[in-house]
Amino acid sequence: MADTRSNTEREAARNRAQSHFQVAEKRDVLVREEIARERVATDAKTAKLRALRLAKEEADRIAVENAPKPATPSKKKSAATAR
Repeated sequence: MADTRSNTEREAARNRAQSHFQVAEKRDVLVREEIARERVATDAKTAKLRALRLAKEEADRIAVENAPKPATPSKKKSAATAR
């Protein structure tokens, strides 16, 4: 079966399709850029929170090392065991 469409009709269809694909490609590029920006922001936030957690853990470790040992109370003999 022969193609009965004229060259201008085929070119117009080709141009519409190409335009559609270009718009879709631009949208894909924008989405990839947005994902990359979000990933950078998340990585920065994670690094900040990790640094804060490590600093707190170090401060807690130092506080435990420098804390005075709790005095053990002397055990009194109960009246029942004294007999």
